[in-house]
Amino acid sequence: MSAEETLFMSVNKTVNDKKAVILLSGGLDSATVVAMAKAEGYDCYTMSFDYGQRHRAELQAAERVARQQGVIEHKVIGLNLNGIGGSALTDSRIDVPEAPSEGIPVTYVPARNTVFLSLALGWAEVLGARDIFIGVNAVDYSGYPDCRPEFVEAFERMANLATKAGVEGDGFRIQAPLQFLSKAQIIEAGIARGVDYSLTVSCYQADDDGLACGKCDSCRLRSEGFWAAGISDPTRYF
Repeated sequence: MSAEETLFMSVNKTVNDKKAVILLSGGLDSATVVAMAKAEGYDCYTMSFDYGQRHRAELQAAERVARQQGVIEHKVIGLNLNGIGGSALTDSRIDVPEAPSEGIPVTYVPARNTVFLSLALGWAEVLGARDIFIGVNAVDYSGYPDCRPEFVEAFERMANLATKAGVEGDGFRIQAPLQFLSKAQIIEAGIARGVDYSLTVSCYQADDDGLACGKCDSCRLRSEGFWAAGISDPTRYF
């Protein structure tokens, strides 16, 4: 895969001025966010990152979700976050934990959401989009510092200081619609909007076919969410 690759573009482009760039990992949360933005009438442009993650099956999942949701364009950006390491998701020498731990877990990827949002911001400015959606959550989550409301608010302020559009008064909004929802509420919202969760991959150590371990923190949160929502979990396990 090239460093920057547009996997597909819809042939049904519209003249809608309501555009949004959406960070799409291929997991449950970001798939729900795409559906929410689409339901609000946005033309959706999705962006994923091949950043050296060990669970690269999520990239194929992101493409599936983008197609199912009928986005205008889906783009994959190549990064080398495994070049700096520091996370169980980018450094194969660090084991993915299979039991809850105190504090910020080793699956935290240093500065990941800051980097991802910065690139989404650049694309949004090029597209003339003023809304950027991200699926961060501060309720049922792993405790990552770049998922907190304070981070989202601070990044929005920075975005409007650091861009031509922001300086000229046509600024950006960072939208995090899942911020205060439980995992069960997120799943219920997605089901109501037609999300096919069988297309998604959440596991931190999914195999090449997208089969999940059922043991990592992400698998646990996903499983508990489906259970709490009373909805059958379509996750496939190895």
